[in-house]
Amino acid sequence: MKISIAPVWKEMTPDLVEELVDFWRDNKAIEDPAIAKRRAAQVVCIARDENGALCGVGTALIKVLPRLRQPMYYYRQFFAKALRGQHQELAFYQQCKQVLQGYNQGLKKPESLGLLVEVENSKIAAAYKRAYEPSFDATFIGYSPRGLQLRVSYFDDAQLLIPVPLRKQGPAARGTAQHDPAHVTPATRRGKGRS
Repeated sequence: MKISIAPVWKEMTPDLVEELVDFWRDNKAIEDPAIAKRRAAQVVCIARDENGALCGVGTALIKVLPRLRQPMYYYRQFFAKALRGQHQELAFYQQCKQVLQGYNQGLKKPESLGLLVEVENSKIAAAYKRAYEPSFDATFIGYSPRGLQLRVSYFDDAQLLIPVPLRKQGPAARGTAQHDPAHVTPATRRGKGRS
């Protein structure tokens, strides 16, 4: 299947928001329209098939892992069933990364050092066994609380920023549990909330 990839980062239109809401609902990815509308603001690139139908979406949201203490784009990618298995995921991911890197290069101060990926697809996770995967320029950094691979892919020439302060525990948690530096705060997953 041939696809065209279009960057839409920070260029969302009302028509595209509605198209994304319908796409996610029809593909049973995000069924709540309010959540889908909020997620639309995070879209980096979209993919369209030969007929112009939306068939893929990549989203990004700033997250800070306590262990890294650096801002990263928590990146998600969702393809319609017709696009899955068509070997388009890597090219799409790379295009999204380029868009985000270009955006950050244009800022006075970068808002992210790169991408943070929680590998949800078991086939993709099984294919990536090396600590560093050159094909998608991603380094294994551990497992998420959900037991999924966490990988980071830094932008070219990314430089460390001032470490983000760790959040203090609330009074109820004090004395019972220590801060877990490996804990990731993934994007909210209310219901079926995939990209």
